[in-house]
Amino acid sequence: MRILITGAAGFLGSHLSDRLLADGHEVLGMDNFVTGSPDNIAHLAGNENFSFYKRDVSNYIFVPGKIDAIMHFASPASPNPLSKSGYFNLPIQTMKAGALGTHNCLGIARAHNAKFLLASTSEIYGDPDVHPQPETYAGNVDPVGTRAVYDEAKRFAESLTMAYHRFHNVNTSIVRIFNTYGPRMDMEDGRALPNLLKQALLGQPLTVYGDGEQTRSFCYVDDLVDGIIKLLYSEEHFPVNIGNPVEMTVLQFAEAINRITENKAGITYVDARSPRDPQRRRPDITRAHDILNWEPKVDIEEGIRRTIPFFKQKLGLA
Repeated sequence: MRILITGAAGFLGSHLSDRLLADGHEVLGMDNFVTGSPDNIAHLAGNENFSFYKRDVSNYIFVPGKIDAIMHFASPASPNPLSKSGYFNLPIQTMKAGALGTHNCLGIARAHNAKFLLASTSEIYGDPDVHPQPETYAGNVDPVGTRAVYDEAKRFAESLTMAYHRFHNVNTSIVRIFNTYGPRMDMEDGRALPNLLKQALLGQPLTVYGDGEQTRSFCYVDDLVDGIIKLLYSEEHFPVNIGNPVEMTVLQFAEAINRITENKAGITYVDARSPRDPQRRRPDITRAHDILNWEPKVDIEEGIRRTIPFFKQKLGLA
């Protein structure tokens, strides 16, 4: 197929590009480098099956030739309020990527009779009062909270995607992505793994917010990409959770990172970042298993070990 990936220079978009190229497809990458990095796709320069367009997906976009599928992954996603490329500091751009960007991509899909796959997020569940979270759960989101620009952008994008499927008969799929980690993560992303792993490799005490009892479920990027590709090839139109159902507290995760990296600096506790930070997050992947025959294979220790060389290189420790 000839596949357009928006956000192709991002963490997930670049890994998807690699996988689709390896599967024999032609990939058209699109990114404006607001949050993505040219370094993530530099290794694809010269690949005759990869072409790149520097575009803002929120504006009118055009690519020549027939398109068989569109994978819309363009959006700021970092929850770090100190990051210039996080959604706290790019609130309007984040809303536009979810609304106008999704609308533009769906228009292309309709014009080309192409498959459309939306990258949604577990953040649409907000701070959930149902656990683990199945796709049928509508969520607990504050529409005017500080995180709302990302949460509501993705919720709107899902609604628009289903509207195009129902009204225009566009072949659509929606993946709800849970915490994912691996090489090419933004070092200043603000999520648990880059924060903690960077500190551990520098021999610093690991910063845990609150009491560390909030839980997360961490999926290695190769597993996530495998699930997304299976969804792309499927005929499933309703949202599908893709993530690792193995739940652990942030404190347990920090202790594991210290053990694997042999960091002796220990752990320090600071006040919780936000009262709206989700306290529990774990996907119900029953639908992914039943519909896609998918489940994650890489355990947390193996995934961290695979990620360490990238972080060491970025930190100048390699």
